[in-house]
Amino acid sequence: MALTTMSGTGSAARDYADVLHTLSEGSVERRFDPYLDIAWDAPEFAVDPHDVRWVLAPEIDPLGATRWYRELPLERQIEIGKWRIANAIKVGAAFESVLIRGMMQYIMKLPNGSPEFRYCLHEMTEECNHIQMFQELVNRIGVDVPGMRPVFRALSPFIGVAGGYAWAILFIGILGGEEPIDHYQKAVIRNGAQLPPAVVRCMEIHIAEEARHISFANEFLKEHIPAMNFVYRQVCGIAFPLAMRWLAGEIMAPPPEFARRFDIPREVIKEAFWRSPQGAKTLSGYFGDMRSLADELGLMNPVTRRLWKALRIDGDRSRYRSEPDRRAA
Repeated sequence: MALTTMSGTGSAARDYADVLHTLSEGSVERRFDPYLDIAWDAPEFAVDPHDVRWVLAPEIDPLGATRWYRELPLERQIEIGKWRIANAIKVGAAFESVLIRGMMQYIMKLPNGSPEFRYCLHEMTEECNHIQMFQELVNRIGVDVPGMRPVFRALSPFIGVAGGYAWAILFIGILGGEEPIDHYQKAVIRNGAQLPPAVVRCMEIHIAEEARHISFANEFLKEHIPAMNFVYRQVCGIAFPLAMRWLAGEIMAPPPEFARRFDIPREVIKEAFWRSPQGAKTLSGYFGDMRSLADELGLMNPVTRRLWKALRIDGDRSRYRSEPDRRAA
């Protein structure tokens, strides 16, 4: 399909341009710098390796909900929780790097005057700040975590470049990675932010800026997918649930090193990610917004609905953006 800067015509195209202008201005007027807006050396932000707030909350973390974890001594719960949280932060930084590679490939083919070009550069600047913020936090936690699972780690340079050509799939994948992280972080805040203050502050900044990023990816797909030919729309319909399920596993489930390091039984890992009823609800709960978006884009049909169900990420659709998953609660 030929690349276009905006596929709509008339008022629809103007509306999309207005959204991009609003998002770009938001990035100018309300932005965060990890070394200006986080008091890293303040006493209250000091990282205590023995802080009981490292314990995984059963309402939010699927491993924390397992009986095996809850019956561990408190010191062991803290050690495991600290490693898991630090690794999730490292994974977030790695995912942002893939997003930047793909988005840079995409925008360099845009024509002069494209409002997408300006906004995407704002977003990539913010993602670079997020990578700095996440890595600084991992360094201060002091746990040497690997981040991404091995296969994704090896493929990530190629995924980003390929995404710049299959750009609709790129933005579906961006949502597949951003939605679970955003859902988890908002759940932490709604649950009383029972994590060390430095972690909570990074989450607050990330949530604030990811709201723009997720909004853009939604609007991008709404603008471009309806203008695609029938075959490519069907490909997007199939890619949508596949990307959601794959990236949820890559980003929200720990790498194999985790189970080996803490001698976690294989059946416990399977129970938490995502075989148990609680784990299945957590997985499905990440994607209420995405089910609504897929339906709005006309990508829900008898075939794709069965695929969402087979991947165990079907369920209710969100009535509004970021509606809490009350089933999991």
